[in-house]
This record gives sequence, structure tokens and C-alpha cells, in this order.
Amino acid sequence: MAISGPQALKSLDDAVRDIRREEDEISKRLARGAERVAKLRETEAELFRQLAEIRMAPDVREELSGRLIKAEERAHQMIAEHARTLAEAEANLQKLDSQVADKVRARRKVLDEVDSAQEELRTLSERIGKAIAKDPAYEAKRAEADELDRIASQSMAKTELAEADREQKGRPYREDALFMYLWEAGYGTRNYRANNLVRWLDSIVAGMVRYHEARPNFSMLNEIPLRLREHAERQMANAQAAEEEVDALEMAAVDAAGGKPMRDALSAAQKRLEKLDAEIAEIEDTRDEQARTFRHLAEGRDPAFEEANKLLSQSLGQQDIKALLADARMTRTSADDVIIAQIDDTRARIAEEEGQTREHNGRLKVFADRRREIEDIQWEIKKSHFDDPRSVFRQDNLTGDLLGEFLRGAVSASVYWDQWRKSQSWRPGTSDWGGGIGLPRSGRTRRRDTGFSWPTGGSSSGGGFSRPRTGSRGSRKSGGFKTGGGF
Repeated sequence: MAISGPQALKSLDDAVRDIRREEDEISKRLARGAERVAKLRETEAELFRQLAEIRMAPDVREELSGRLIKAEERAHQMIAEHARTLAEAEANLQKLDSQVADKVRARRKVLDEVDSAQEELRTLSERIGKAIAKDPAYEAKRAEADELDRIASQSMAKTELAEADREQKGRPYREDALFMYLWEAGYGTRNYRANNLVRWLDSIVAGMVRYHEARPNFSMLNEIPLRLREHAERQMANAQAAEEEVDALEMAAVDAAGGKPMRDALSAAQKRLEKLDAEIAEIEDTRDEQARTFRHLAEGRDPAFEEANKLLSQSLGQQDIKALLADARMTRTSADDVIIAQIDDTRARIAEEEGQTREHNGRLKVFADRRREIEDIQWEIKKSHFDDPRSVFRQDNLTGDLLGEFLRGAVSASVYWDQWRKSQSWRPGTSDWGGGIGLPRSGRTRRRDTGFSWPTGGSSSGGGFSRPRTGSRGSRKSGGFKTGGGF
């Protein structure tokens, strides 16, 4: 069963929301774990004071006990401050989540308005489409655009063939280290610069690899594709210009039939969507940064919290404490046995908590990476206008089993995005090359893409996706939405 563009985007919105909830829950577990470790260290300090009561002389016992009590009080104060800071960070995250949800709901309402305006424009286009198609001027311009598109496609096909030929036939040259040394030095050209000794040595090398015979062939292999691509790009520009002239005729016919308000409404919707997308991205980036802050606090990496733990750890790690425990283990009494067992149990629980912390940190990193990658894919869907109400995805498992595989790491972000791209099409009667919130055209051939390269990576650090990240603002502009007729 196919899913529409808005439905697909909503499914990814829901997935991102669920991941955020999971991130928050893990962060809370980290916070509780860090607090338990701190309290366990306090318990450990208390147990050592009890052991000192049994085994140390009064003057030594008082000094050690006073030192531990002072460290505990300072640590307790810092832990309380840490808890307040953590609560503030959590409240900030909840506020940002609410802001994102509000923007996403507003965006969906705009897409509903787009769907309605598109339907009105489609109905109008169907009514006047046959009439304008019979207009001699339009018919001639349409034929010219189609012919230029055919020429451009053939030119690009020849270019790609020549580039493949260059890659295949040029490999032996590129794999010859001596030939490439001379080639990169410009040997045999006006750009070659070397002293007499090097020239003499290079001439010997050139003779060995028959450089003077090979260089013209390699040069031609590189030159032909460049010339062909220049020619193909000129043809693509000509085809694009002709298509824009057809657009202008269609839009004029739609406007004359009363469609201008509908086109204006779609144009306004485009601007609102661009604004909302930029705002959502900015809030998401702010939230991402706040989530990192919250995670650091939850892990106990707050300077005050670290200082509290450090005070306790240093106090419990001093030589007299170690000697006290070692002596108690060697000359055990019934009272010692109970306290030593409790100390060992406390330390085992601390080690267990620290192990769980490492596990939670690993899971948290995976979730954060997946969330950012889904945000990248959402951006590409919006940028490509695949969220258009007339866009459909044939694979319904994109938001089901395949999404689950992606979240588990069975497929990469680039592979997952590629499945989205390959599955996308347009409703029957609409063109899939226009890529616009405005009514796509029916009956037109799909023209080759001349300016957009599909992402091939899958990381938030620039693995091929175009979503703007922290510190940069971007919009979904990629040539503008088409708001003309649908002939």
C-alpha cells in the first residue's frame, strides 16, 4: 500500500519524537545512576568512619572522621546543586520539544491548505488544458521544448558514455607511476620546469614508458568528456529556458481563467513552509545542543558534580584509609567482618552502576546518531518536495520494517534514504520532474536533473546530506515550486 508524502513525513516525525523520548529516558537513568554512585560513596565513607571507630586510636580516628565528614558535607551540597541544574536542563528540553511539536503541527496545516489549493488548480487546469493545447503558439513552443529536451538528453547520454570510457581506458595510464609522474610534472609541455640534470633523467624515463606516444592519447581521453559536458550543459540550459517559456504560457492561461489567486496561495504556502522548515531546523539544533548538555549533566560531568565525587574519592583513596582496610582484612573480628562485607558490597554496587553508565552512554550515542540521520532524511524529503500531497511512496515498509532495520543499524542512512528516493513517484496524471508544491504538469517527459546530486552519505557531520546544522540557516529552496498549470 502506497503512502502519501505528508503521511511519510508524519511517520518520520513520530519516529524522531519516539527517539527523543528514549534519549530522555536513558539520560534520566544516567542521572539516577550518577546520584546512586554519589550516595554509595557517601555510604562508603560512613562505613570507613565506623571501621575507624573500632580500629583506630581516638586522636587518629577523629582526624580521619572529620576529614570524611567535611568531604561528605561539601559533596552533598554540590550534589543538591547538580540536581537543580539537571531539573532546569530537563525543563528546557521539554520546552523545546513543545516548540518543535507546535511548528510541525503548523506545517501540516499548511500542507492541508496546499492540497486544497492544488485540487482547485487541477480542476481549473483540466477545464482549460485542452483549449490551450490547441493554440498554435503554445503547440509550437511545446514542440520546441520537447525537441530541445530530447537533444539535451542525448548530449548528456554521450557525455556519460565518454566519461565512462575515460575511466576505463584511462586506468592503465593512471596506474603507471612513471607516466603519471611525467604527466603531473607537465613533461613535454610549456608548463614543464626542471634543471638540466632532472630534464636528462626525465628524458630517460620518458623513453622507458614511451611517454611521447602515450601522452596525446591520455590527453584526448581527458579532453573529450570535458568538451562534451560543456556542450551538454548548454543544451540543458536551452531546454530549461524553453520549458520556462512553456510555463509562462500555461501560467498566463491559468491566470486568465481565474487561477491567479490559487497560484498566489500556493506561492504564499511555499514561503510559509520554507520559514517553518528553517525554524524547525533551528529549534532542533538548539534542542540537540541542550540534549548534549543534559546528557553531560546526567553522566555526572557537571564540574560541580565531578568536584563532589572527586572530593569523596580522594578522601576514600588516601593512604590511611587503604591501610585501615588492609589491616582490618588481616586481623578480622566479628565487628570488622560486617563492615568489610558492607564496604565490599558498596564498591561492587558502584562498579555495577559504572558499568551500566557505560552501556547507557553507548545506547545514547546510537540513538542520537539515528535521530540526526532521520532529521537529515526529513530535510531531503522536504528539499525534494517529496512531502507534496501529490507525492507517493510505493513501499509502505519505509515507515515499518525498513525503518526498524535502520534504527537497529542493519541498514545505513544513505541506503535508507536511497530506498525513499527510489520508491517515490507522483499520483497518476502528474509529472514527477517538476518537484513542486504547485500543480505538477501532466503528460511531460521527465527531464534529467542538472543541478542536484542525491546524498550518498549518512552522518550528521556532513556525510552527504544537505540539512543545515548548528550555526547555519537554510531553506528548502531548490529551484522553487512550480505553481503553473497542469497541461
